[in-house]
Amino acid sequence: MATQYPPPSKRQKRERGEIARQQQDIDTTIPDGSVRVRFVDQATGESGDLPVLTVLLSQASTKNLEILLNELKEQGDDRIPYRFFPEGGAEALGDKEDLYNSLVKTGKASAESEIVLQYAPQAVFRVKAVSRCASAISGHGDNILAVQFSPANSSRMASGSGDKTVRIWDCDTGTPVHTLKGHTRWVLVVSYSPDGSLLATGGYDNEIRIWDPNTGKQIGGALKGHTNFITSLSWEPYHLQEPNRPRVASSSKDGTVRIWDAIGGRIDSALTGHKGSVTCVKWGGAGLMYTSSHDKTIKVWNASTGALQHTLSGHAHWVNHLALSTDFVLRTSYHDHTRNVPPTLEEKIAKAKARFEKAATINGEIVERLATASEDCTIFLWTPLSTPKPVTRMTGHQKQINQVCFSPDGALLASTAWDNHVKIWSARDGKFLFTLRAHVGPVYMASFSADSRLLASCSKDTTLKVWDMRTGKLKEDLPGHKDQVFALDWSPDGERVGSGGADKQVRIWRH
Repeated sequence: MATQYPPPSKRQKRERGEIARQQQDIDTTIPDGSVRVRFVDQATGESGDLPVLTVLLSQASTKNLEILLNELKEQGDDRIPYRFFPEGGAEALGDKEDLYNSLVKTGKASAESEIVLQYAPQAVFRVKAVSRCASAISGHGDNILAVQFSPANSSRMASGSGDKTVRIWDCDTGTPVHTLKGHTRWVLVVSYSPDGSLLATGGYDNEIRIWDPNTGKQIGGALKGHTNFITSLSWEPYHLQEPNRPRVASSSKDGTVRIWDAIGGRIDSALTGHKGSVTCVKWGGAGLMYTSSHDKTIKVWNASTGALQHTLSGHAHWVNHLALSTDFVLRTSYHDHTRNVPPTLEEKIAKAKARFEKAATINGEIVERLATASEDCTIFLWTPLSTPKPVTRMTGHQKQINQVCFSPDGALLASTAWDNHVKIWSARDGKFLFTLRAHVGPVYMASFSADSRLLASCSKDTTLKVWDMRTGKLKEDLPGHKDQVFALDWSPDGERVGSGGADKQVRIWRH
């Protein structure tokens, strides 16, 4: 009988594999030759006055293409980082890739024909992916239903809970600063004003309360008028506010939207017209207000007069959530990555207005895009400033959609749904890009990092996940919560992610 040798051990297998790998003499040299490249602006789909260039294959790396494009656009002094998308591809070229290895060699493009590269400007700063839980802070006595960071910096975060309180946390030390008591039932929404000086909260007791987040004291009495619970709050954009008279809009299950003078404590106007519960309200930077409802419509109002401009219809079921392409700049007003706060009120307003206009301008005109997510498993993309007809209808989710959000640079749109998936779409034309699959429970919420390169999502499966937007791949898996995670926010300065859920703990995540 022949002798049976034992199977090779792990170490022997590894050594054999190593030898085989060394023996494959892979040819990594890039051949001589050149390729013709046309640059196309991803936002407009046109190349403008940029010429078609002949680039040597050996020199056609992403870094060199970026330098080339900056020189063509005469931005040599303050270079902007760009991301390049091969035509028809959802995934951008990596920072260390080149045209030969990623496109020509793989057969995605031919060196004989012209290669069209869509370019999209990137943030000049880079946010690191959060990878660890810096603090898990107990204190709330019930589910945490809403969290939001202050727009000024990431050292302050507010959370609203089912224990009828709002807490403000110091995220540097992981300790509570103030407990705001006054609501008589669950707190469902917390929202900082764009300059960070006020905090509005709303809940199941049909009331909105305004607080000073620095002292923890309530400003004035409760704002009463709604006859059912508050579903969302939205502050008037900073550049549209009358000095020292910030206003806040609230939507409610009673089918109305009310606009309040936050300091004076009285109602300015009520917008009535929806036939069902109003699920979400957004105050746009061009003077319009957008509301979504269970009556399957979205209404666009003139915020100064309260007159109805358009009714956007198309959804076949309740509309759950709205997002504006300018949400991020409206939320942060004059606070940006430089952390330079203008000294005077006029300069603050001017900076907030300039930031809004820069984010909203496409081809020289102001375009505010609106995305609406519905129970009918679809998303519609609209440009309500120019037409009441939808730009496109986005299908693909298998179950109801919870939330949509635009990336701060306005290029991407993320949607989270009950089918355990997050989907990423192009915010320009609604083209489907990626499905982010890793959650094993419904995904409640997602939030982009300030540089738009990363996305965090939270789920019923108790985890947070951080995704890389260039590749559509999972970057970090963040377990830690002991029960489902309802609320999530990525701080506007990119330093921290805050989350809260059914385990009654607020967690602060850092890199």
